[in-house]
Amino acid sequence: MITSTHVSGTGEMEVASWLTSVATRLPTSAQTRLRSALEYVLQHCDGQCLSSGEPVMQHVLGTASILTALKVDMDTLVAGVLHVLPDYLDDCAERLQNDFNPAIWHLVAGVARMGRIGHFKALGFRNDAARHVTQVEALRKMLLAMAEDIRVVIIALASRAQTMRYVVSAGISGCADIALETMDIFAPLANRLGLWQIKWELEDLSFRILEPERYREIARLLEETRVSREQYIAATVAELQNALQQAGIRAAVNGRPKHIYSIHKKMQRKNLDFSQIYDARAVRILVDDVAACYAALGIVHSLWTPIPKEFDDYIARPKSNGYRSLHTAVTGLEGKAVEIQIRTHEMHRYSELGVAAHWRYKEGSTRDARYEEKIAWLRQILEWRDDVSDNGELAEHFKTALFEDSVYVLTPQGNVIALPKGATPLDFAYHVHTDLGHRCRGAKVDGVMVALNYLLQNAQKVEILPAKSGGPSRDWLNDALGYLKSARARAKVRQWFNHQAFKTTLAQGRAVVEKLLQRHGATAMSLDKLAAQLDFSRQNDFFAAVAKGEISQRQLETVLTGRKPSAITQPDALVDKKTSQHSVARQAGGDVFINGVNGLLTVLAKCCKPVPPDPIVGFVTRHGHGISIHRQNCPNLPQLLRKNAERKVVADWGTVHDKALPVDVEIRAHERQWLLRDISEILSRENVNAIAMNTQSRRGMTNIQLTLEIKEIKQLNRVLALLEELTGVTVARRKHQ
Repeated sequence: MITSTHVSGTGEMEVASWLTSVATRLPTSAQTRLRSALEYVLQHCDGQCLSSGEPVMQHVLGTASILTALKVDMDTLVAGVLHVLPDYLDDCAERLQNDFNPAIWHLVAGVARMGRIGHFKALGFRNDAARHVTQVEALRKMLLAMAEDIRVVIIALASRAQTMRYVVSAGISGCADIALETMDIFAPLANRLGLWQIKWELEDLSFRILEPERYREIARLLEETRVSREQYIAATVAELQNALQQAGIRAAVNGRPKHIYSIHKKMQRKNLDFSQIYDARAVRILVDDVAACYAALGIVHSLWTPIPKEFDDYIARPKSNGYRSLHTAVTGLEGKAVEIQIRTHEMHRYSELGVAAHWRYKEGSTRDARYEEKIAWLRQILEWRDDVSDNGELAEHFKTALFEDSVYVLTPQGNVIALPKGATPLDFAYHVHTDLGHRCRGAKVDGVMVALNYLLQNAQKVEILPAKSGGPSRDWLNDALGYLKSARARAKVRQWFNHQAFKTTLAQGRAVVEKLLQRHGATAMSLDKLAAQLDFSRQNDFFAAVAKGEISQRQLETVLTGRKPSAITQPDALVDKKTSQHSVARQAGGDVFINGVNGLLTVLAKCCKPVPPDPIVGFVTRHGHGISIHRQNCPNLPQLLRKNAERKVVADWGTVHDKALPVDVEIRAHERQWLLRDISEILSRENVNAIAMNTQSRRGMTNIQLTLEIKEIKQLNRVLALLEELTGVTVARRKHQ
């Protein structure tokens, strides 16, 4: 039995009395550890009060009582006693590790981290349903992720339950915020962990603060019907026990207490009056095994008529949080509806204590397989069904990710942001806004300057220090330097550099055009008109084509001087249906030959970009823009010829020379490290130049668009074959084939 030889005075008397009350439930070694922890808190916190006004020792004893009822392991119980100390001891970490053990300090520190979040900003979004839903769910996930050890959450829930008890019992006003926080965050967390007794109490206490008149009304209705309801339940229990005994089924039958908030939600959800809430009368049957559950169900349904659509088999199909039971509703004695739950004793222990019933840490022993299975189950919390979605209060979010894959951090305004595990301040900046990421030059984490490749931890507050202008560094794309983890952020950096390269290309093309206009004294000529004459609807596309060599200087001069080939100005003479299928007269010195006519203006089509020895065909363009050369299998060709078949001409390659031609290539691959480096090595080895590149990543897949300079089709086929052999590459092909 616990003695109190080391304590005296008011606080000491309360501690001694409490120790005596729990002595019979704890072994001697546990009693000694608990007494030592309580005396330790008493030494440092006696006479102190929490921010709620509750005396520290009252809070500690209340929290310890809740944890004792949950039958947690001793480390958890001791940590629950000590969890208030970080606010009162400057060197708390060192002292608790020395005076107790590192495992207990780990739990206390975890509770302190959860408490440092302060007032939940999600509550400020209650008038903005979408933002409120997102922030509340993100906060829950962050709390569970940052706890690391689930026992931290159990202690935090017990502490919150004690705070709510004090606030209600003391009649403290102005507590709507803490009640909202409890209803939105802590009660659902208790439900997800299977701590239903705490969940129900947190909901009822919060409801009492938030809607006192409604709470009192339902409480009054329950009290007015209490005597008759208890008599009815007693008669129902007696008849059930007799029927089960005659059937040879060992069972414990008793009435099930109703919770005011659950009654309120059912009335609200189903638009029912209190008199229509049949499960205000509820009975629970506990049996030895699963077979007895279904046998007892048969007895119940043989005694009374089942109410349609009110049967749920949570044994065959357990709830996603592990809850198992049979639920049915029947028209019982006196024609009144009654709800009946049937479960095994083990299922009942789980339903009452939840995770705590299975998480008994055995000191000095290794974790068993069941424990490891529970760890895996709990860490899949993002796949759990949102516990209040049926009430329309919150939506379901992010059901596929695991906490190991995410880190949750706070903005300076207190909003929660989820990032990939291993994310850095740069990832954070790009998540907030692309421009903020581009201009990021420094970062503070919890008020301290850190490097841009610092690995963020759960619940840290991140502040970005941007420059007024500027862009990203190419080092940010270097995997070895670890600046960016998020594929989305990396894509934004690549897009920035691609855009800069495109701007450079445009400037080069514009310079060529303007220089040529000056040479011909045509500076007043409209650039839009010039682009249109060469079949470009936008100036930028025109300038880019000039810079890439797709539009030659000779073609530009032809348009400027008006010296167009006669065949182009007289398409009818060129396109003779009788001669269009004649063989091509090959002449040396040209790239493409058209029906034996030499010196015609030809342009390689941008849509299919033919390369020798692709089979090709010519299409006479209007307004003297020359003949557009397409591959015979170009997907755009049928549409061009549908109304202009007479403009098709036979074309063939002339003497092939070493001039490289642009070809568009498409690569699809699983996103991985060093992918672009491996692609570049192949291109370099095959002496192939890439003149344009665009990459996009989504859901673990990367799409890469390349424009390569190819001399012959064999070279292209060899490059594509090598690219397709790379690890992770699923497709490497020429576009539009």
